[in-house]
Amino acid sequence: TASFPSQTTLPVDNAAAALRPVAGVQGVLAAGAPFWSSCGERWRTGQIEGVASASQHRVGHHLVTMASVSPSIPSCNLKSAFLGERSGIRSTAAPASRIGFLAKPVECKESRIGKKPIEVPSNVTITLEGQGLKVKGPLGELSRTYPREVKLVKEDSGQLKVMKTLDTRRANQMHGLFRTLTDNMVLGVSKGFEKRLQLVGVGYRAILEGRDLVLNLGFSHPVRMTIPDGLQVKVEDNTRIAVSGYDKCAIGEFAASVRKWRPPEPYKGKGIKYADEIVRRKEGKAGKKK
Repeated sequence: TASFPSQTTLPVDNAAAALRPVAGVQGVLAAGAPFWSSCGERWRTGQIEGVASASQHRVGHHLVTMASVSPSIPSCNLKSAFLGERSGIRSTAAPASRIGFLAKPVECKESRIGKKPIEVPSNVTITLEGQGLKVKGPLGELSRTYPREVKLVKEDSGQLKVMKTLDTRRANQMHGLFRTLTDNMVLGVSKGFEKRLQLVGVGYRAILEGRDLVLNLGFSHPVRMTIPDGLQVKVEDNTRIAVSGYDKCAIGEFAASVRKWRPPEPYKGKGIKYADEIVRRKEGKAGKKK
């Protein structure tokens, strides 16, 4: 069960918050004890500041003890909480206040990608401004703002590390994601990226007209696309397109916008595909036998 044994005294940091004996449960809840709280669809952590009263409830086969706490709880303003380990218990009723679980925070696993340091070449300049990062290199300059779950640290060796500021599931996800985005920024301004596409189909052609990419894809009219700033596009043999630049996100978005005009179909393979893309082919339906 999720209830405390009889005559149990919880660790006390501030004895101002006390539980009344309810159904064999007696003890003192420490002000500042950690808890897990359900705020919408996110889990957050915080600290209890006081307990007013307690009572026991049975939810299914679980016996839990509910304590009414002070409304001043960071981020969530919870009014009640369960005493016990977090076990996925939900109240059968629908109280007006949200429910949190008094338990020690669950330690998330360290991201294997996020904990890797980022090598910064000598020709790249890094500027940290609070939660913002500016990267400048021979090919261009990029900037990004980071969420509160992560922070950037520049080590004495010149390497750049992305650190977690919270021990939550979302922070663990942000850790690996923003480490990869930061590494792409450093590689982009120093070496650059390239994405290649290929046009497959009779009459499918691509030509460049200034800063416009014009595609003939079997429509009643040619498709004209303006090339974004910071990107370079080359057309080879009217059927191969190379998109290059220092911003990997912009390259991927433009290449995807070109491909979506004629995604490769699985029967004859006609369409626009990435150069390294493998199109899974299907066998057409056989004709009706006489």
